Amino acid sequence: MDRDRASVRGPAVRRVTVIGTGLIGTSIALALRARDVDVALSDPDADSLRLACDLGAGRPLPEEGEGRPADVAVVAAPPAAIPGVLRRAQDRGLAHVYTDAASVKASVLAEAERLGCDTATFVPGHPMAGREKHGPGAARADLFLGRSWALCPTGKADTETVAAVAELARMCGATPRVVDAAAHDRAVALISHAPHVAASAVAARLVDGDDTALALAGQGVRDVTRVAAGDPAMWMEILTHNAAPVAEVLAAISDDLAATARALGSLDRGGIAALASAPVRDLLVRGRNGQGRLPGKHGVVRRPDYTVVPVVIPDEPGALGRLFASAADAGVNIEDVRIEHTPGLPLGIAQLSVLPSAVETLSEALAGQGWSVHHPEG
Repeated sequence: MDRDRASVRGPAVRRVTVIGTGLIGTSIALALRARDVDVALSDPDADSLRLACDLGAGRPLPEEGEGRPADVAVVAAPPAAIPGVLRRAQDRGLAHVYTDAASVKASVLAEAERLGCDTATFVPGHPMAGREKHGPGAARADLFLGRSWALCPTGKADTETVAAVAELARMCGATPRVVDAAAHDRAVALISHAPHVAASAVAARLVDGDDTALALAGQGVRDVTRVAAGDPAMWMEILTHNAAPVAEVLAAISDDLAATARALGSLDRGGIAALASAPVRDLLVRGRNGQGRLPGKHGVVRRPDYTVVPVVIPDEPGALGRLFASAADAGVNIEDVRIEHTPGLPLGIAQLSVLPSAVETLSEALAGQGWSVHHPEG
């Protein structure tokens, strides 16, 4: 990754046009509005546009345009639609700099070049955040807080152009990271696209589950299958655009599962337990080690000496931002955060990782501001 290009502070981003008012587009707009950015919104779906505006995400983009270009235009549309939307936006001169938010990059960039888009002013992007819900009603201003935001600039985009999009990502609370488009697609196949298919495979087994099994379902199966609730049509398009890298990861997962199934099957038949169980243990150990490699805040590998402070938060826009603000008021740095949603209730648990020396200060400050703080873990 060329992190230096993402670390350059860009020019002030004061006016933004967001094309597409689904979950991601509206969340970007809400985050920018929280920073007093002037946001104009556009979407061919009039109902979606109206709802996004009613939520305070911005104002409708006039049919004839703004009269002067925005600092940045964000195309938040499905991958297949982005090149055409980008070309029309550039032909209208809607902005000085353009970016997108699709979860695949190489195919989008190739089609944009084929359509004659100006790749000197286009910085392909991908905010690494989402929800299993979709549409503007699911949008959150804090969706990108602490998340990575991939930037895949073309060789034609200059430093100032990349810096403008990096600045937009930072204003949404994210950490911009420059990465090659092909490397990005391989990465998201591993950490997003193949896991979604794997989660769907597990969730598909629940279709035939009896009432007793489903009644016993706990947080574990909910965690594993949460993303499977995503829109199948949207995911079909994503998988089609990143087919080869996803297929490679799924083949490796399939090999691990097949070896584990064979080992467990031989145990059921009274086979040699010590030998047969080796693939099972191997997979469980590698799984634990792999999960432990997932980075926390700002891409830094999580430290084992943090203490986790659980805090109950409402499942509503801005709740996480308010919690972070309360921690900041107490002078405590949140090193990492994870959210566990409570099934059937409009709230969840924010697992705040902090240094042990900050636990008492944080707990007392949050409790004093009305947050429900529970006994620290770890």
